[in-house]
Amino acid sequence: MSEGSPKHTDIQTGGKNAMLFVLITVMVNSIGFGIMIPVLPDLLKELTDLPNNEAVLYGMWLTFVFALFQFICMPIVGGLSDRYGRRPIMLLSLLGLGIDYFIMGFAPTVAFLFLGRIIAGAFGATFSTANAYIADISPPETRAQNFGLVGAAFGVGFMLGPVVGGLIGDGFGPRAPFIAAGIISLLNVVYGYIFLPETLPQNKRRPFDWKRANPFGSIKSLGRIKGVKGLIFILFLLATAHTVYPSTYAFSTMEGLGWSSGDVGISLGAFGIASMIVQGGLIRVIIPKVGLFWAGTIGIVSAVIGYTMMGSANAGWIIYAAGPFAALAGLYGPALNNMMSSRISESEQGELQGAIGAAQGLALMIGPFMMSGAFWYFGDAEQKSGGMSSFPANILEIVRHGAGNVLPYVPGAPFLVAASLALISFALFAAVTTKADRNARYRPDASPGEEPAQ
Repeated sequence: MSEGSPKHTDIQTGGKNAMLFVLITVMVNSIGFGIMIPVLPDLLKELTDLPNNEAVLYGMWLTFVFALFQFICMPIVGGLSDRYGRRPIMLLSLLGLGIDYFIMGFAPTVAFLFLGRIIAGAFGATFSTANAYIADISPPETRAQNFGLVGAAFGVGFMLGPVVGGLIGDGFGPRAPFIAAGIISLLNVVYGYIFLPETLPQNKRRPFDWKRANPFGSIKSLGRIKGVKGLIFILFLLATAHTVYPSTYAFSTMEGLGWSSGDVGISLGAFGIASMIVQGGLIRVIIPKVGLFWAGTIGIVSAVIGYTMMGSANAGWIIYAAGPFAALAGLYGPALNNMMSSRISESEQGELQGAIGAAQGLALMIGPFMMSGAFWYFGDAEQKSGGMSSFPANILEIVRHGAGNVLPYVPGAPFLVAASLALISFALFAAVTTKADRNARYRPDASPGEEPAQ
């Protein structure tokens, strides 16, 4: 260890406030994100006067715009956090998200929703910067578990957000939850400005480089390290599958099961409880017991099962029965994240999280087209044969009518698409990991870059 470089124990002691703030921030932001899921279909239908299977296309484009700017800006934000520290980047990100929620809450037209999503995508560094914080303050032996705590905090927020959003939406209309999310985000900015410490010391910072501060440059730079590119691609596929939740979960359950926004919110709240149990508790038992590879395997296989159950559900209880599998799917994120994080230096943690964020941004660009397109194609109960006037549907109209008007009615089709992607990622995970990865024992004393024990 170089002179003047703080030990992990020192960083942990100085980073206790950072750990607490990161967990609170992730929870608050997931509350804000979850609040909008149950009411977005109603807001879109209010602004467009379209039915479910047509309004979902605007949701698709909103997600695409957010993801496009996240894809472009996330590596820049990650590089800036490696250069200037985590604190200013986190606070700027929180401010951008708060502005986004207010714009969407008061939007007079759909165009304002797009403006809000552009701002949120450009400043959406919260989760990547949060993971960089965790890498800063966690020694290798607890890093995966602490990544799991971030997931648990997200689970708590995701448990509360949809429930609150659904209830507020039912009581006060679809705009009120967005305003509530904006207030929560801005309060978190104030809290962070007062209490958030910096965890990246000056001697661990690296110069900002535009050649590396882009999605392809950062992945190319990290690709020199064995296994990192393959694992990022697997996370990309899994993130693409996961877009089924923000893109079509509310639309699919409202259409296929006749649920209200309140029903959607309560079900997502139940998923949040299950996720909190797994990532806040079980992950600390499972990963040391079975190791990172097998924890990742359990997570991916659980995702396949959960998506398949939701895609074939014809009753609400099946959605709830899929909840435990959806929660266990949360194992793959901390496992794969730690497999990559432990392979790189401390000065590159922000770049890694930026690259992962860019891959997730690309998934958010592609995934909504796949999921929303599947719902639009198979989710129309009346199987209307008439054309649509909205531009986003024109290409899909041609594709759809090319197959004729006799189509199966499968409102859960997006989840079956997600299950297929998760199954492909499982095959790739088995291919890109080595025999050493699969046979490695969990080593609480392992250092970054150290070969796994046999």
